[in-house]
Amino acid sequence: MNKAIRLTLIGAGSSYTPELLEALGAMRTTLPLARLTLMDIDSERLRIMHGFTERFLRGIGYDVEVVKTLDRVEAIEGADFIVTQIRVGGNAARIHDERIPMKYGLLGQETTGAGGFAKALRTIPAMLDIARDVEKHNPNAWVVNYSNPTGIIAEAVGKHTGVKFAALCGGGRHPANMLYEAFGIDHSRVRYDFFGLNHLNFSYNIMIDDRPVTDAEFERAAEFVGAVDKDIIMKQRMIPSFYCQYFYHKGKTLRHELETPMTRGETVVGIEQELFRIYDDPAVDTKPALLAKRGGGDYAETALGVISAIANNRDTWAVVNVPNNGAIPFLAADASIETACLVNASGIRPLTFGSLPSSVWGLVCAVKNYETLTVEAAVEGNRDKALLALLAHPLIMDYDLAKPMLAEILETNRALLPQFFPTA
Repeated sequence: MNKAIRLTLIGAGSSYTPELLEALGAMRTTLPLARLTLMDIDSERLRIMHGFTERFLRGIGYDVEVVKTLDRVEAIEGADFIVTQIRVGGNAARIHDERIPMKYGLLGQETTGAGGFAKALRTIPAMLDIARDVEKHNPNAWVVNYSNPTGIIAEAVGKHTGVKFAALCGGGRHPANMLYEAFGIDHSRVRYDFFGLNHLNFSYNIMIDDRPVTDAEFERAAEFVGAVDKDIIMKQRMIPSFYCQYFYHKGKTLRHELETPMTRGETVVGIEQELFRIYDDPAVDTKPALLAKRGGGDYAETALGVISAIANNRDTWAVVNVPNNGAIPFLAADASIETACLVNASGIRPLTFGSLPSSVWGLVCAVKNYETLTVEAAVEGNRDKALLALLAHPLIMDYDLAKPMLAEILETNRALLPQFFPTA
C-alpha cells in the first residue's frame, strides 16, 4: 500500500472543498490520507466545512483524522502537501474587480484584464506570506496552489521564495476533455504540446495513443471549444484556452458583459449562500448537485494527480505553471509559463516543445509583460509599475482609462493593499 500523506487545505472554507473530498475518497487506495487539516481565517465557514467533511468521509466509510484550525502555522507544520485555495477579500472584492473596469468600458473578469490585475495585487502578498511560513516551519512540504491568478502567483512565489510550489489550473485538461466529449476517449490516452500562460494558452500537436489526431478528429474536437470561433481554431490548428475569447472576440464579450444585469461574482454570491446552507445541514453527507453551477471543473483531479505523482514517485504528465528557464526563448528565464510537464518525486520538469506557434507570440509576450510588471507592483507597492502594467495589457493599453481606473482600484481595495498606502 502507498504511504499515507498528511494534507492541509488553506482556504478550506472554499465552496470547492467538497470536490477535493470526493476525489480523495475515490483515490484512497493510491493516495491514502493519514490526516486532513482544514485551515481558514473565516471561523464560520471553517466550522461548516469541518462538519460537512467529517460527515462526508464517514458517509463513504473513510476513516481519516480531520483537524480544523484558524492558525496557519499550526496547519503548515507536519503537512506533506499544502493546498492553497484562498480568495483575498472574498466575493465582495471580486464584484468590485468586475464592476470597476466596466465603468471604464473595459472587461471586468476575475483573472483577465483589469479585474485579474486587482485580484493579483491582493493575492500575491498573501501567498508570499504563506510560502514564507512554509519555508520557515516546514520546508520539505509541497505547496499546491489553486488560488487565482495562479500563473502570476507562480511567478511571484518563484522569484521571491524557495518553496516547492506547483501552480495549477483545470484548464490544462480541457483539450483532453473535448476529445472525451467528442469521441469518449479517456484522458490517459491523450497528449499534446501546451504553450502559453495561465488563461492564455494553446494546445497543439495533439496525440491519441501516440498517433497524431486526424483532421476530422481535430475538427470535431474544435466544435466543443465553444467560446472561440471554430474558424480561428481551424486556421491556427490549436485548441485555445476558454479565456482567449476575451482577446479574439473582445467586442462581443464586452457587449455581453455590459448588457448582463448581474456579474458572475454577483451570481456566485447567491450560489454560495445556498451551498453553505446545504453544507451546514446535519443530514447532508454528499456533494450537492448545485456545486456544478459554481464552476472550477477538473480542480480536484488535477491537484490530486500532481500530489499522487510526487508522493508515489510515479511519472505523470500534467500541465503546470513553472519557471520558463529557456523553454520559450523569447521570454525571461524566471517568467512563469503554463506548459506540459513530467511530474514525479524529483519535482516538476517542463517537456520539450515540438514547435512554437508563431501566430500568437506577440499576444503571449504582451500579456507576460503585464504579468511581470504586476508582480513587481504588488511586491513593491509601486504605483508607477501598477500603471505600466495596465498600459501593457492588450485589453487596456489606454492611459486616459488606466490612470483613473488604477486610482479607483487602489482606493476601493485600500484595506487589502497596505503596500500601496504606507504610513507617514
